[in-house]
Amino acid sequence: MIVQENSVDQVPGVDASLLSSYNDRIRPLLDAIDKLRDLNVMQEGIQLPTIVVVGDQSSGKSSVLESLAVAGISLPRGDGICTRVPLVIRLQNHAQSDSSLQLEYLTKVVPTDELSVAKAINMATDEIAGNGKGISHTPLTLVVKKNGVPDLTMIDLPGITRVPVHGQPEDIYEQISEMIMEFVKPEESIILNVLSATVDFPTCESIRMSQLVDKTGERTLAVVMKSDKAPDGLHEKVMADDVKIGLGYVCVRNRIGDESYEEARMKETKLFQAHPLLKKIDKSMVSVPVLAKRLVEIQANIISKCLPDIVKKINVKLNANVSELNNLPRKLSTIAEAIAIFMRIVGFSRESLKKLLVRGEFDEYPDDKSMHCTARLAEMLDKFSEEIKSSSDNGSSEKFLIDEIEVLKETKAIALPNFLPRSAFHALLQLKIKAISEMAADFIAEVWDYVETVVIGVVEQHCEKYPQFQSHMTRAAHNLISSVKEKSTERVLEVVEMEKMGGYTSDPQYLTEWKNLMSCSGNFNQNYTVINLGHFGSIDVTHLWSYPAGIRHDAFDLKCRMTAYWKIVLKRMVDCIALQLMLSIQRFANGKMESEVVNEVMDTKEGGIERVLIEMPSVAGKRERLNKSISLLKESRIVLAKIMDMADA
Repeated sequence: MIVQENSVDQVPGVDASLLSSYNDRIRPLLDAIDKLRDLNVMQEGIQLPTIVVVGDQSSGKSSVLESLAVAGISLPRGDGICTRVPLVIRLQNHAQSDSSLQLEYLTKVVPTDELSVAKAINMATDEIAGNGKGISHTPLTLVVKKNGVPDLTMIDLPGITRVPVHGQPEDIYEQISEMIMEFVKPEESIILNVLSATVDFPTCESIRMSQLVDKTGERTLAVVMKSDKAPDGLHEKVMADDVKIGLGYVCVRNRIGDESYEEARMKETKLFQAHPLLKKIDKSMVSVPVLAKRLVEIQANIISKCLPDIVKKINVKLNANVSELNNLPRKLSTIAEAIAIFMRIVGFSRESLKKLLVRGEFDEYPDDKSMHCTARLAEMLDKFSEEIKSSSDNGSSEKFLIDEIEVLKETKAIALPNFLPRSAFHALLQLKIKAISEMAADFIAEVWDYVETVVIGVVEQHCEKYPQFQSHMTRAAHNLISSVKEKSTERVLEVVEMEKMGGYTSDPQYLTEWKNLMSCSGNFNQNYTVINLGHFGSIDVTHLWSYPAGIRHDAFDLKCRMTAYWKIVLKRMVDCIALQLMLSIQRFANGKMESEVVNEVMDTKEGGIERVLIEMPSVAGKRERLNKSISLLKESRIVLAKIMDMADA
């Protein structure tokens, strides 16, 4: 590369007019992208236009990067993998004759010089990736400000190797492949694929990787190293383009031995002009200056193309983060503020529960039918009523009147024969009530479990922005409902016990129903296999003819009495349970819940209201992360706004 000393207007291979236009139009864009990279905006998922340098191990990546950086810059060399971290090489052309180099990594800025840069890179790499031969995804940035260099930013990645050498991890290939794919996959990345003229291009691992993400090659540029080492067929290889390099090829000659960069560029020019095979390659496809020019142009195009989309993505991400931050629980700073908010939450929750559980209003949950409590409770009561009726009907013996006959046998006494023993009625009643007592307790548990679900849902809604209250209110609700459930169950079981005492009703319907049922009793005098017993239907009574007529009559009478009375018992039980539940739920909604919650939150033994001033670690961490992200994105937006204003001017 030929460089004029102290030149301020020449980049290798780029004429002065193009450079002037570039400096005025593109340099600010590149500075903006570099600024965004410094801000780590990529950690927010915002991809930046990047030239990614990839190649198989020993393909010549270091040589081409050194050539672009102009004389005096030497990158680390040696056996095995020299580049063990993503090396961001930021070349900046400037007017001063003295060059300026510095390394930026792990929040450090370390000045260096052209003679020491390779050693400084090795030391920084060891600090990032360790002293072994492993790799790290943490980037290292080399900033080169020098007269005559092209304004470029490139990321050099570790060379691809399949066989680990001593000290390298066994999965070194997989680790390098993962890193390369991470950088080349984004659509904003331009892939600079470094190939050696001494190998078949289709066999290069770097080609295979780039084809995985860029099948058409529209964002892949190939630089062919060691052109002078394997000139045979090189023209045909780059013209045939069997591996789909959409941005084209640039063939170059490596600097050899102690050649100066000026000498190397002069020999390169002569090589491609005079060599009988290499001179066939078009001049737009050879030399380091042409490569520099192509990279400058490609970089300018990709930045210009991607800039509007970057602005859009930053705005979208910023708006999303601001919205997410605003939706975080409000941070409470004083006890007075916490008490005021707590009482407001309690008041809103109480009003919601009264609407849902007592008044049957569900305007707060129009589409959530599970919160339409009065309707759901009525359905549960109807279901319970049907279940106990069904259970009573299915609980008797398969043979008609056998249960009643057995009870009469066991309760007979020395007494007048035409009196139905009260103990028989009572014994039969006990059996029937026992069969449904557990159902009543289960029903109460089901109702209060449902109420607890509703209460928790209401509490969660009103504590949505203040989760520090939610756990306390939820615990208070659970404790209170457990207590209310226990008392409600006791009262219902008292109703059951009262019915077991049995044998009383003032309802005249009992006698009316009994008389209607008994109207068919005369049919027992007909010696038929099946007889019609009115309410009970047509019954197979073959098994009854072995019993005396008096027993058959008394058993039928007992069944009719129990049938008439049982209807009253079931109705009375369902009504009592329903009224008891209504009273308990109303008391719960009107005050018990509120007092229990207040006692729970204000309990000084547990730290009192001061507990809610301590923000949950997960929320505090999220708030800090969002604030940092918002600050970063706002600063990034300011950087881009300045560039967009310049473009519009």
